[in-house]
Amino acid sequence: MMRKEFNITGLCIPRKHYMVNLNNRLKQMKRMVDKGNYFVISRARQYGKTTTLAALAEYLKDEYITVFMDFQTIGNEMYENEDSFSRAFITCFLDELFLLHLSEEESVKELKQMLEDQSRPFYLMNLFRCLISLCEQSERPVVLMIDEIDTAQNNQVFLDFLSQLRNYYLRRERKGTATFHSVILAGVYDVKNLKRKLRADEEHKMNSPWNIAVNFDMDMSFSADEIACMLREYEADEHTGMNVEEMAGLIYNETSGYPFLVCRLCKIMDEELPGQAGFGTRSAAWSKEGFLAAVRSLILEKNTLFDSLNHKLEEYPELERVISRVLFNGEKVIYNPDLEEIDIAIMFGFAKREGAVVVIANRIFETRLYNRFLTSEEWKESSITQASFQDKNGFVVDGHLKMRNILEKFVVHFQELYGEKDKKFVEEYGRRFFLLYLRPIINGAGNYYIEAQTRDKKRTDVIIDYHGEQFVIEMKVWHGKEYHERGEAQLAEYLDFYHKQTGYLLSFNFNKKKETGVFDRMIGDNRIIEAVV
Repeated sequence: MMRKEFNITGLCIPRKHYMVNLNNRLKQMKRMVDKGNYFVISRARQYGKTTTLAALAEYLKDEYITVFMDFQTIGNEMYENEDSFSRAFITCFLDELFLLHLSEEESVKELKQMLEDQSRPFYLMNLFRCLISLCEQSERPVVLMIDEIDTAQNNQVFLDFLSQLRNYYLRRERKGTATFHSVILAGVYDVKNLKRKLRADEEHKMNSPWNIAVNFDMDMSFSADEIACMLREYEADEHTGMNVEEMAGLIYNETSGYPFLVCRLCKIMDEELPGQAGFGTRSAAWSKEGFLAAVRSLILEKNTLFDSLNHKLEEYPELERVISRVLFNGEKVIYNPDLEEIDIAIMFGFAKREGAVVVIANRIFETRLYNRFLTSEEWKESSITQASFQDKNGFVVDGHLKMRNILEKFVVHFQELYGEKDKKFVEEYGRRFFLLYLRPIINGAGNYYIEAQTRDKKRTDVIIDYHGEQFVIEMKVWHGKEYHERGEAQLAEYLDFYHKQTGYLLSFNFNKKKETGVFDRMIGDNRIIEAVV
C-alpha cells in the first residue's frame, strides 16, 4: 500500500494525502448551491481552492450534475476571438461530461455536433444557447464550477464570456429560462476586481460590479483543531509519539492556518528532517526542536508563494512602504478597501484584517518580510550589520546564545554610530538597527518573530528561539518613568506566560541624565536585564 504524504502541489486526494476534514465547509457551500447562489471563491495562491472545489463536486454528485472546469486548460491563443474561445470551452465542457458518464445524452450529442460544424463561426451566443438546451434536458440541476477564473483576466473575449454568463444566469429569474442552477467561480482575483485593457495604449480599468455574486466569507484557513485532526491520522500511521495538540498549536501559531504553510511545515518534518543531524528518526523530527528547525528551513527556502509575495511588493511600492512602517515603527494601518495597496495585500493573502486595522497574515510571512527588508541593498551594508558580523563568533558558547553579551556590544556600537542622532531618527530606526545587529548572529541556527499583540510605536517584543532556548526581548522607546515601570511589569507578566525567569529590555532613552549600559534588576521573581542606549 502506498504511503500517504503531505501535499503542497496541485489537488489533494484523500487516499493519497493527509488532509484536514472539509465536511463543515462542504455543508456550508452546499447550502449556497441549494439556494442557487452565484458566488466567487477569491483566495490567495495555494490556499486550497482547487481541492475544496473537487471535494464539493464529489459531495454534490448525487443531487446535481456538477461540471468542474479549469480555465488553465484553455491556452492563450484560444482567447483570440469568440469562435476559438467557444470551441475551447465546449471541448473542456464535453471532457467533463464524459468523466460523468453523460456523453451519450441527446443534449450532449447536440453539443458535439455544434463543435464539429466548422462551416460557420461559433459565437458566445451560440455557446450559451447550447448550454441552455443542455440544462433544459437535464434530469438534475446543473452546477457550473470554474477554477482559475482569472487566468485570462486582461482578455476582452474572456470578459464578454463572464458578462454573458451573468446575463443568462439572471434570465432564469426574469424569464424562467433553464440555465445553470448555481455558478461557482474560483481564483485569486474576485471577479469584480478583474482588470481589462481596452487598447494597448490605455490604462487598466476596472470592470463594472458583478452584483449578482453573493458574498463568500467562509474562513478557508485551517484551525488548530483541524490541524490536530490531520496529525492524528498521520500519527496513527507513523507512531512518532508526538504530542498532537501541542504540535498543532505550534503549527497554527506560526502559520495562522495558511494551508500551504501548514502542509509545508508538516512535509519538512515528515520527509526532510529525519536523518539530518539531531533528527535521526521521525520521532525526533516531530518535536518542538524539529518544528523550529522546520520553520527555519521554510523561512530560508525559495518557493512560488514567497516569489509571489516579493513580486507584489515590487509591483506596488506604496504597499512596501506601508508594510515597512507596520513592521519597524509599529504603525496601525486602518483598513480601507478603497486603497489599492491594502486591497492587494489582503487579496494575495500576506495581510489580513483584524477589526479596523490591517496586520501581516502570519508569523512566517512576517519573518520573511523582516528578512527581506533587513537584507535590502539599502540596509545590508549598514555599519551596525558589519559590526555584527565582526562580533558574532563571541556570542555563542557551547551552542548557547549569550543574550546579555549581545546587548552589551549593541549598546557600545549604537552609541558610537548613532548616539548623536535626534529623537525622531532613533524612534524611526532604533528597533530596525537592533534587528540588523541580531539577524546575522542567529541566522541559520535560530528563529525570531515579533509578538503582534505588543507591537506599537512605544513597545515591541521580540521572541527568539535558538537551539531550543527561548529569549524574550522587549524593545521600548522612552516615554517617561511611569510608563517605563509599567512596561517592566508587563514584561514580567509576559515572562510568566513563557515560563521564563529572565527577560531582556532594550530601552531607547532620550533622557539627558540617562546612564547607558546594561543593568540587572529584579521584578518579583523575575530577573530583568536592561540595556539602555
